Amino acid sequence: MIKLKTSEEIALMRQSAQLVSKTLGMLAAEIKPGVTTLYLDNLAETFIRDHHAIPGFLGLYDFPNTLCMSVNEQVVHGIPTKKPLVEGDIVSIDCGVLQNGFYGDHAYTFPVGEIAPEVQQLLDITKQSLYLGIEQMVAGNRIGDISFAIQHYTEKHGYGVVRELVGHGLGKEMHESPEVPNYGKRGRGPVIKNGLVLAIEPMINLGTKKVKQLKDGWTIVTADGKPSAHFEHNVALVNGKPEILSTFDYIEEALVKVNH
Repeated sequence: MIKLKTSEEIALMRQSAQLVSKTLGMLAAEIKPGVTTLYLDNLAETFIRDHHAIPGFLGLYDFPNTLCMSVNEQVVHGIPTKKPLVEGDIVSIDCGVLQNGFYGDHAYTFPVGEIAPEVQQLLDITKQSLYLGIEQMVAGNRIGDISFAIQHYTEKHGYGVVRELVGHGLGKEMHESPEVPNYGKRGRGPVIKNGLVLAIEPMINLGTKKVKQLKDGWTIVTADGKPSAHFEHNVALVNGKPEILSTFDYIEEALVKVNH
């Protein structure tokens, strides 16, 4: 069942989403060669608790950490480790918080130092596909319109669109109906109505769309070992139009400072 949100609930969800945005912005300043994903995970947990919220992923379905940290060929659900990041890596950070009874949940793929041009293009195209998907979240459209926009744009560039993992509704539960695939046909799926809040999250691979799960029971990797990118926003339908509750501004401000 799809749970539509009131304007008051959307206001609370915006606070949760913004705390995730601030957490990712704080981390953006710390990501560099030599840093471990476990160090970043500990920073995030402290930051979230200091802001009177609960890490949304820690213990969810028994996940052991605050952040999903997915490096290079890892698509999603990577577990933080003591292995240092190196120049040329990319790291997708997926973060969730629970605040005021509502979840915020979004993701960004960060370059570690200088990365290969073809990998930078993967990041740019994946991020752009997120916004193209969001543009389709208007009253009267269907979920398939979002899915099609993401698939069409990324496959046009020769990328693989992950099938096994999808976006989702968001609210008092981390994962609510409806599912939001990153592939599909226009005009299919549930109708988009005011009060709908979605986590839209393209997961796009440089090579094959095929993925596999590692023995840890969590980490999803590309079948061909090529890099994967993941960008996610929380979006509410207000007065028939999409309102992005999360922001990448904190991240991008931090990255500008790091690179100068």
